[in-house]
Amino acid sequence: MNILWDFDGTLFDTYPAYTENLYKVLNGTVVREDIYRELKISATHAFKYFKLSDEQIKEVKKLNLEIPPSSIKPFPNVEKILRFANKNVIMTHKERKPVLDILQYYGFEKYFIEIVTVDNGYPRKPDPTSYQYLHDKYDLDLAIGDRELDLIPAKKIGMMSCMYGGNCEAADFQINDYNDFFKVVKLNN
Repeated sequence: MNILWDFDGTLFDTYPAYTENLYKVLNGTVVREDIYRELKISATHAFKYFKLSDEQIKEVKKLNLEIPPSSIKPFPNVEKILRFANKNVIMTHKERKPVLDILQYYGFEKYFIEIVTVDNGYPRKPDPTSYQYLHDKYDLDLAIGDRELDLIPAKKIGMMSCMYGGNCEAADFQINDYNDFFKVVKLNN
């Protein structure tokens, strides 16, 4: 099985740190749960929703780049699926350096044959251009993401999709724990 992975919220639990940084920039005027909910839609959405100024957006992005890899944890049991897959690729809106720093910190870089980031210049999700590029190159079977935004491009190009930690119409199946992955994959084969 060849798998396309989203990074934030799918491989690594980054949203708590992102939530805390946005909470700081908003001077504690918004509860963390609301920030988390809006960030899960997308960072761009959250910035608009909370009416951040350009200066505040720059500050959030700066703080996010300063998060040490030790503060970003992989989701439990995700490594089992990385080892299981024949090929793994990442498509993320995150910058390349922090992605590589986190992967290297946990020894996960060995699992990925290609990582497409915002630095590659592809249009942002849900545009399917980056997914099509990766699918054409690696004959991908499945895309895994934590937001509908991650799965829409997979559906547009005819790939199977798995929603991690939630539900959405674009998902062929959903899991809330990576231990459930193997049960669901067997049911869908």
